[in-house]
Amino acid sequence: MSTTITIRIPKELKDKMDKNPAQWSQEVRTFLEERVKQVEMLKNLQKIEKRADERKTKIDSTILIRKDRERQT
Repeated sequence: MSTTITIRIPKELKDKMDKNPAQWSQEVRTFLEERVKQVEMLKNLQKIEKRADERKTKIDSTILIRKDRERQT
């Protein structure tokens, strides 16, 4: 199943497109598919980062350093 979308572009751009024939529909379709993949990956990375931050052990390293120094003396 497919659907149709409409976009508005400047007349100058349309004129340039007419002078440089290409499969513009396919070009736009490919661009949109890649862009959607990028956005989805970014959202997934943000979810992963959030979960990773929640898993981090929060400890004050100065306490560990002081304990280690106490053992060495």
